[in-house]
Amino acid sequence: MLASFRRSGQIIKRSSAFGRLSALPVRLCAALLAFAVTARAGAQNPFVNDPNAAKAGEYEFRINCALCHGLGARGGGRGPDLTRAQKKHAHNDAEMFAVISNGIPGTAMPANGTNGQGVGMTDEEIWQIITYIRSQEVKAPANPIGNSAHGRELFYGDANCSLCHMVEGKGGRIGPDLSSVGGSRTREAIIDSVRNPSRRLAWGLSEATKEFPQEYETITVVTADGKQIKGVALNEDNFSVQIMDMNEQIHLLEKDKLRSFRKSRESLMPVYTPELLSDKNLDDIVAFLISVGAK
Repeated sequence: MLASFRRSGQIIKRSSAFGRLSALPVRLCAALLAFAVTARAGAQNPFVNDPNAAKAGEYEFRINCALCHGLGARGGGRGPDLTRAQKKHAHNDAEMFAVISNGIPGTAMPANGTNGQGVGMTDEEIWQIITYIRSQEVKAPANPIGNSAHGRELFYGDANCSLCHMVEGKGGRIGPDLSSVGGSRTREAIIDSVRNPSRRLAWGLSEATKEFPQEYETITVVTADGKQIKGVALNEDNFSVQIMDMNEQIHLLEKDKLRSFRKSRESLMPVYTPELLSDKNLDDIVAFLISVGAK
């Protein structure tokens, strides 16, 4: 490592690779630490194609990673599907090592040992996890399924997806934001969510104060004056409930003043049968979501 850094014509000296960095800009510190992690671990995975290391990595993955990335690394809603050969934040094993070690600022990906699941991993265990992930990867088909351009037209047009769902800041808010779903869930899982929307409800609307957003719940209430309100829960405690209705209006209601209060695990999303949405059109919509999620 360099023994000093030059900034604005001055030389700032330090005694070790992890000496005083407080005088440096935050972004530069992060970059230097990431470089140090990669340099310390080396550019090559020592366990490439080692089945025993992959097996050990599977065990570590289940403890430390599966909560977000799902069993088999196929995505769990919060974390991306890692079985795809092309990844958004890591293009080689060394970059993947740095991501696991340092996390990804601004995302749900924590630094090693800070997620409350499992314990901090050694370098060897991280390499084993990477070996396991590589063993689970599948190659993308030579001819991708679906027409993403037509899928975009359907999403914002005749299929009415954007009435409830948002992609890249455009669309509704009553349903989950689908900007990253194409990178976090498999094609088969997305299709199943459309055909069977209540089978596995997505994470609900999140707020900055919530580390883990609650799952979607449909709530139907009747107010004291007889008005029925149906929507999804934003917040709830023993005395009150905050609901976003189908028109994206937010209601804060006191429970003891309601005529009725009912929760349901049935999704507000209609069941899209092949008669309502053909397999071909659904393939195109999924292709659109995957193209966005890969960005």
